[in-house]
Amino acid sequence: MNSTELCFLPATEQAAMVRDKRISALELTQAHLAQIDRVNPKVNAIVTLDAEGALARARAADARQAKGEALGPLHGLPVAHKDLFLTRGMRTTMGSPIFKDQIPDRSMLVVDRTWNAGAICVGKTNTPEFGAGSQTFNAVFGATKNPYDLTKTCGGSSGGAGVVLATGMVPIADGSDLGASLRNPGNFCNVVGLRPSPGRVPTWPTKHLWGTLGVEGPMARTVADTALLLSVQAGPDDRVPISLMEPGAMFRAPLARDFKGVKVAFSPGFGGQIPVDRRVETIIAAQRPVFDALGCIMDDVVPDFSGAHEVFLDLRAHLFELNNGVYLDQHRDKLKETVIWNIEAGRKLSAADIARADAARSRIYERVSAFFEKWEYLVTVVNQVPPFSIDQEYVTEINGEKLATYLDWMKSCYYITITGHPAISVPAGFTADGLPVGIQIVGRRNADFSVLQLAYAFEQATQMWKRRPGVAD
Repeated sequence: MNSTELCFLPATEQAAMVRDKRISALELTQAHLAQIDRVNPKVNAIVTLDAEGALARARAADARQAKGEALGPLHGLPVAHKDLFLTRGMRTTMGSPIFKDQIPDRSMLVVDRTWNAGAICVGKTNTPEFGAGSQTFNAVFGATKNPYDLTKTCGGSSGGAGVVLATGMVPIADGSDLGASLRNPGNFCNVVGLRPSPGRVPTWPTKHLWGTLGVEGPMARTVADTALLLSVQAGPDDRVPISLMEPGAMFRAPLARDFKGVKVAFSPGFGGQIPVDRRVETIIAAQRPVFDALGCIMDDVVPDFSGAHEVFLDLRAHLFELNNGVYLDQHRDKLKETVIWNIEAGRKLSAADIARADAARSRIYERVSAFFEKWEYLVTVVNQVPPFSIDQEYVTEINGEKLATYLDWMKSCYYITITGHPAISVPAGFTADGLPVGIQIVGRRNADFSVLQLAYAFEQATQMWKRRPGVAD
């Protein structure tokens, strides 16, 4: 097996090989560093590389194994962290010129848990400035290219993560999702991105301990690999009041399940509530027989998301002002226009505006929660469009319908964000010109494992994840 084929093995297989001493952590890390050296210049996904540090960490991992020490679930697996995540001793820029030289002295909890589980960090993945927008580019590192078509975007804001996975540069990667940022690049890069339930992966440190809009979570090439990474990211933390109490280890249980008689709401066009590119809708509609064959009872229905757009815009703007307002005051000349617009929108909100948005969110949740009493899953689109030009900052129209903001083309994801239900993007097909399209599976409240189960069954039936980009070979 050559090094590229090794890099494209599922993470579960790579971890088993290291654990069984068929390969060392050092050899596995060297193979991935070689893949990074060969492929990254073409796609610009790894923006800070710590090759020497990775090799040192791999040697230390091998030494622990030789001594017979207990091994973590990710022992020996290379990983890359989103450049929004503080990573101790490693440049973390937030995609902003303001922080282009920042080297933190502490790590985010999600990073610490990954390292403590035995993963070998190789570097940081590209992200838009402060994670704003589902198109990965910034003034520090430039744009990250879609590996299936270098003239197209990889999505975002965890775009670098999607690309490093799709090209075999690492087997697992992390990201965050406010509007679509785990699901969108998963969809655009033919990999898996899971938006967990709020509190499933505790966020620390943060200015917003009670926040439920933004979450952190896993990405990988397969559903089982995604579950493996989630198993170490998840679990309670007393510093985070919304953290869920179930242990992360539950996600290492087998994912196979019988779906005979399970009720699934199926909506390739999101029930007409939002515009969906016909190419995307056609590919999603073609997946219905897969669920039929699994034994699911399929119904053409979708929840009523009335008011979700306005709620998301207001709550997101409020959050942007909270997190980034100080940068507008001190470094306005270093911020991109969409970030300025989002912060200023937050400053225009009154206390009554925020309260009304929160109350409207509660009503939407009640409607969607009642919907899930009848249907266990909602299966629908991830992105409303296929990957678009890397030179276009955001989508401005769909099927001839003009869009008002830089966020409007992500409604199919951020409507789900508003309700807090877990959702996953799984590879589902390709357009006629070879661009990836994913399918979004949404589950009941806190039913993250259930979502992974249906995603796994779909993946096993379709095997679409195996189609990899030519740029990586």
